[in-house]
Amino acid sequence: MAVRAVVIEADGGSRGNPGPAGYGAVVRDPASGEVLLERAEAIGTATNNVAEYRGLIAGLEAAAELGAVEVDARMDSKLVVEQMCGRWQIKHPGLRPLAARAAALVDRFDTVRFSWIPRERNRHADALANAAMDAAAGKPPRPVAASVDVAPSRPVAAADSPARAQAREVAARAATRTAGSDPATAKASWEPRPTFTATRLILVRHGETEWTVQHRYAGRADVPLSESGQAQARATATRVAALAPSVAAVLSSPLSRCTATAEAIAGALGDLPVRPQDDWIECDFGDWDGHTFAEVRDRWPGELDAWLASTRIAPPGGESFTEVGQRVDRAMVALREAYPGETVVVVSHVSPIKLALRVALAAGDAFLHRLYLDAAGISVLDMWPDGGVAVRSVNDTAHLPAR
Repeated sequence: MAVRAVVIEADGGSRGNPGPAGYGAVVRDPASGEVLLERAEAIGTATNNVAEYRGLIAGLEAAAELGAVEVDARMDSKLVVEQMCGRWQIKHPGLRPLAARAAALVDRFDTVRFSWIPRERNRHADALANAAMDAAAGKPPRPVAASVDVAPSRPVAAADSPARAQAREVAARAATRTAGSDPATAKASWEPRPTFTATRLILVRHGETEWTVQHRYAGRADVPLSESGQAQARATATRVAALAPSVAAVLSSPLSRCTATAEAIAGALGDLPVRPQDDWIECDFGDWDGHTFAEVRDRWPGELDAWLASTRIAPPGGESFTEVGQRVDRAMVALREAYPGETVVVVSHVSPIKLALRVALAAGDAFLHRLYLDAAGISVLDMWPDGGVAVRSVNDTAHLPAR
């Protein structure tokens, strides 16, 4: 009997990367968590990523067999999820045919959502994949216990029709090396590009607060500017007005340390309105908010190490950098589309600005811990409609008093 909606959990791996490889996929009823179909296969010698794609493909094929029209595909592979959402370039030639095959399957459904989930919530598919890897390595099979976990995942891609459009885009990227609409796939060029066609972002970190000086985690707590921070905001306003006498909009995180900085800048630009934007709010540091860096190291040493080691890990009760990056990416795309050829000032926090620059520079996760951003520092980047990016300055503090 055909079912309307299903949840797919898929995984794959190899012992050696490349090495003996296999995948597992589970198709569940989204309401009850009942397992409707399982798929697992040893695929010989392959890489982790190849096996992960094979798991996704098997899950999509199983969902199609059941007649599903709505699919929630969940994986603990960030690479596969981000590539299927069209955010990351498919660089490895061995993955392009698999991505194209998955994209063609996605196009058969009315609605598809891709979500990243932590490995502990992908236990069943992981166990199937491990059993398949055992088979590929010639080891005796291990029993796989079923598990029920249908807690809602946080979406990385929105529901179709956008997902179907993304699927077609992924298929095109998998088949060619044509430039796309994001920095990772934009056509490379050594030649300077015309700035009049670019959207220029002036990214400003808010002025100093008492917590800045005290080295405290300041996430969603609404800590105001200190006297020093107010002076920094005024100096930054003068600097921004010199950099960009014509500005289309001033956007800000809704927290007061940002809106106060933004208001000073807007005043120097002719009293433009300040538009609060939730996507530019600081990372939610959860239980760590208000604690000093040293206090967090003492009280949550294991959690801190895990957080520093992976952008997927959130502080206790907080938000991961992966989640922050998703909303920053969304905000960047919206600005590029809304303000072609214009300049926009965005006043935000350390984490969103670092994540925006990481994408612009096509950098890895280590970039987040190696880049230092001063209070009231200014970074400037240009974005073109085809995804081209030019980073013009990072953490400019020439307008601030020396310390």
